[in-house]
Amino acid sequence: MPTNLTYPYRKAEGEYRRAATAEEELRCLQLMLRELPKHKGTDKLQAELKRKISKSKKEVEQEKKYVNGNVRRIRIPRQGAGRVVVIGGPSAGKSQFIRSVTRANPEVAAYPFTTQEPLPAMMPWEDIFIQLIDTPPITKDFFDPVTQGLVRGADLVLLFVDLGIDEGLDHFQDLCHRMRQTKTQLARESRLSEKDIGLSFTRAVVCLNKIDADEAVERSQLAREMVPVDLPVFLISGERMDGIEKLKAAVFQLLDIVRVYTKMPNKKTPDYKKPFTIRRGGNLQEIARLIHQDVAAKLKGARVWGSAVDDGIMVKNDYVLCDQDVVELHV
Repeated sequence: MPTNLTYPYRKAEGEYRRAATAEEELRCLQLMLRELPKHKGTDKLQAELKRKISKSKKEVEQEKKYVNGNVRRIRIPRQGAGRVVVIGGPSAGKSQFIRSVTRANPEVAAYPFTTQEPLPAMMPWEDIFIQLIDTPPITKDFFDPVTQGLVRGADLVLLFVDLGIDEGLDHFQDLCHRMRQTKTQLARESRLSEKDIGLSFTRAVVCLNKIDADEAVERSQLAREMVPVDLPVFLISGERMDGIEKLKAAVFQLLDIVRVYTKMPNKKTPDYKKPFTIRRGGNLQEIARLIHQDVAAKLKGARVWGSAVDDGIMVKNDYVLCDQDVVELHV
């Protein structure tokens, strides 16, 4: 029997995937259970959620016990329109790419493991910024739990492959092997397994880097055969910037967000400098909550200018927004 999972449930599921603490996970799991349609088709999922909630409560208590201990914790606040985590094997060119597309200056060197801690940076794209996070290399024997948590909670993962040397393909193979041993998997779409809530899939693309190197074209053909689960592939050079603009545009599309501009009733022009961003499928009520809880509570509707409606038409709170809509909220 189909589960027919609703948008509110999927939204809560996405928040659970992106949770950074045990407390946040527990809150999201409880919300998922509330939003889950209750029928025979979801009996197993209900039981799995209840089991996970019970386990999460214990983890919350454990986290409180060790909050002042020596447990290694690295928490990077979410910023911008989306979080993109960049992973790869040793010397895959992740840091060079981030240096090329942001104002950050991560250390770039010819030796492996230059990046030893996750490092955030902001990538501009048109009128928004997207958060990129550089990570330590993943090898056959090493997958830092902090990196694994970042991959699990990412909106998108860029998997870098080094085409500059033959060993780059070995590193790629080792990375794929190491990830298959975890419950954090890469896929074409982000989701949780309905059979095992602990099994998480994160949307990812493969970036075959250093395409300008000698014999890189031949290595790229071999790399394509190794790509897991038919992920999208981009040929780039982080140093020469070949294919980078195409990749940046794809990142925006794959984040599946829409930009919304606000306009005051007494103003003729909207504020185009700082758009609000929400997940595709989101509505006016979500924009109101981003502005202020009081605005969300008192919202009566809005006038909208956009691609899906006649300019200036009045719509209700559940109106689903499109990219670059202009809204004039009325409370």
